[in-house]
Amino acid sequence: MSSTLDSLPPALAKIVQRFQRASEPKRRYEQLIWYAQKLNEFPESEKLPENKVPGCVSQVYITAALDDGKVVFQGDSDSQLTKGLVGLLVEGLDGLTPTEIVQLTPDFIQATGLNVSLTPSRANGFYNIFKTMQKKALECKLELPN
Repeated sequence: MSSTLDSLPPALAKIVQRFQRASEPKRRYEQLIWYAQKLNEFPESEKLPENKVPGCVSQVYITAALDDGKVVFQGDSDSQLTKGLVGLLVEGLDGLTPTEIVQLTPDFIQATGLNVSLTPSRANGFYNIFKTMQKKALECKLELPN
C-alpha cells in the first residue's frame, strides 16, 4: 500500500498535512515537542529489553496492546525530539487494526518532510520506531483468536 495522503489512515494523513504546512525546520521541531508532551506517562515497569526499539541512539520504548481489535500504543524516549517522533506515530497509528498497521509503508515519513530536518541517525531512528510498532502490531494480531 503506497502512502499517498488518500491511502493513509485519517489521523496519520492529518499529521502528514500538518508537517507539510510547517515549511521551516524550527516549526517542525516545535510540532515534535508538542507531540512529545501529548504522550501519556510511560510506566517504568514497561522499560524492558523486549520493548526497546533497536537501532536508536536514544532509549526508546514501545508497547502495544489490543483493545476491541484495535491496537493501542504507548511509547517513551529519553530524548525530547525522539519522544516527539514516538508521539507522532502513536497518534497516527493508535486505534488501527493490526492489519492496517502492518500494511502501511514508511513513505509517509518522507511526506512529512521530517527526514530533511532530522539528523541521519534520528531519521533512521524514526524508521526503526515505525518498524517496531509494525512488529508489535503483528504480535497483537497473532494473539487474536482465529
